[in-house]
Amino acid sequence: MSNEPIALSRALASFDALWSPRVVTRVNDYDVRVAKVAGEHVWHAHDNTDEFFLVVEGELFISLRESGVERTVRLERGSVFTVPRGVEHRPFAPSGAQILMFERSGTLSVGDRHEEVPDHVDVTTGHALSL
Repeated sequence: MSNEPIALSRALASFDALWSPRVVTRVNDYDVRVAKVAGEHVWHAHDNTDEFFLVVEGELFISLRESGVERTVRLERGSVFTVPRGVEHRPFAPSGAQILMFERSGTLSVGDRHEEVPDHVDVTTGHALSL
């Protein structure tokens, strides 16, 4: 981790891979990750941790399955949303987006429970940022 300020625009410009988050820094036992996303992720859930999203650019949708009911939230640029632990969710960005996430270090990008992972989704705990 850097002990110097990191511009999010520079961090996001340092890679092109979709659904493949980079760890920008750590806060206590949480990673601050950035990612470029387009299309659909997979339905998944994180059993032991919440997941925080901030849309840096574009528009992100997150479908949620809560108490047998499915709904979708829309996040515009600058919007934040937290998916509570244990809630099945599926992020998607039809036109693409750049996002920042807070996730407990070591959390898999496809959660603890997930459907089959397609080739375009990287199963990772976050890659090191290379600037």
